[in-house]
Amino acid sequence: MNYRMIIYILGLILNILGGCLLLPATVGIFYNENEWKAYFLVAVLSIILGLILVIKKPRINVFYTKEGFVTVALSWIMLSVIGALPFVISGEIPSIVDAVFETASGFTTTGASILTNIEALSQASLFWRSFTHWIGGMGVLVFLLAIIPMSGGHNMQLMKAESPGPQVGKFVPKIRQTAFILYSIYVALTLMEFVLLIAGGMPWFDSITTALGTAGTGGFAIKNSSIAFYDSKYLQSVITIFMILFGVNFNVYYMVLLKKFKSAVKNEELLSYFLIISFSVVCITLNIKDVVYSGDTYEALHHSAFSVASVISTTGFVTTDFNTWPQLSRFILFVLMFIGASAGSTGGGMKVSRIILLVKSSLREIGSIIHPRSVSVVKLDKKRIDHATLKSVSAFFVVSIMIYVASVFLVSFDGYDMTTSLTAVAATMNNIGPGLGLVGPTGNFSIFSPFSKIVMIFDMLAGRLEMFPMLVLFSPTTWKGTGTVIKRRLKAIKRKIAG
Repeated sequence: MNYRMIIYILGLILNILGGCLLLPATVGIFYNENEWKAYFLVAVLSIILGLILVIKKPRINVFYTKEGFVTVALSWIMLSVIGALPFVISGEIPSIVDAVFETASGFTTTGASILTNIEALSQASLFWRSFTHWIGGMGVLVFLLAIIPMSGGHNMQLMKAESPGPQVGKFVPKIRQTAFILYSIYVALTLMEFVLLIAGGMPWFDSITTALGTAGTGGFAIKNSSIAFYDSKYLQSVITIFMILFGVNFNVYYMVLLKKFKSAVKNEELLSYFLIISFSVVCITLNIKDVVYSGDTYEALHHSAFSVASVISTTGFVTTDFNTWPQLSRFILFVLMFIGASAGSTGGGMKVSRIILLVKSSLREIGSIIHPRSVSVVKLDKKRIDHATLKSVSAFFVVSIMIYVASVFLVSFDGYDMTTSLTAVAATMNNIGPGLGLVGPTGNFSIFSPFSKIVMIFDMLAGRLEMFPMLVLFSPTTWKGTGTVIKRRLKAIKRKIAG
């Protein structure tokens, strides 16, 4: 294990986090709020600690899959804890567990909140909540790779551990260029939405925070009634479109930039993604039109499209309380929570590409039973998917189910109804935000015990990092031999002191 390299990268991330914390501090100063002091203090402490960790550059800067997974997992835990300190210091969220829950929900782009009155927060904190979505949406380590040259040839391990999807590839030969392209597309889409929201009459601050939340598919709103506060079909439609767009694999946008329009349009995951959205919107619209909206097809279609886009992209914004919709509509939304967005997007969930591969693998197995001598391969976009990828997809599915069941079991000790417990875990593990029952669009997660919140903090981090980095971090075999290394280094230090 290359400990020095891990510590060095953690130091770099602390420096980035410190720089990011200066932005809400600036917002607080602009609005003449005292909370800016908390953000500035934590920013300074983060930068100082980061500089201490990077003061000595490691001689060996090569690291492999295990180091990459451990680094990513530690980075996101560190971001969640340190990013929560301004809430605690300012007194806006006094409980450290609640503050870490809120911040982890922000960075993992979950959008699940423990706040009962969002509008009581300072502008600085409202900005920080939305900004954590934007930082976490594309990934802080992807940002690190985009701005800082890191040699060694194994930077792909960081991107693999942080980027969502069964397969992570490079657009161009160099990882740094790939990361830069990803962030360029990300920034461009964010600015595009911001401009369209401003054009629709949304206030500047609201437009900034909403665009940041949509881009990261996070869903932290700055109003208690979320996007329903803006009684504008135009604004809500713009947000609907961009929630869907940020749920698209960014590789598709890169193909469009290269003018490979046919390849982009024929992308199998993209077509499946839009097919699932279209089918869900039609079913829900027909289901709620008469029951909820008294036969108003347009109103039913508008709110159905927004809710489907919000759930499948795992954003979590709401325009209506879908918890009151008929059973069929709520079931469809529950299923969409698990499907999630496309691989390589800022959305959560299992990812559409994994669902496609699971279905194709299952059909292949059925075919092999019927025709034992036949030889068939699984393809995606006419490309053969290797056995290792199919194996990882199956493993991801099994591990996800196991963690989900275990989490529901632990959360159930709080004694809430099954719908609340099932959807609370589903909403946090798949980085959605609102669930059903007591954690529906009009509820929040403050009802749960500190223990259940810690379970769901783990679920949010595991869901965002696609399970394995968190499991590797807490696996005893990962740290085998660590004690021996520490003892050797302590002996070396003693020798130096004695000498």
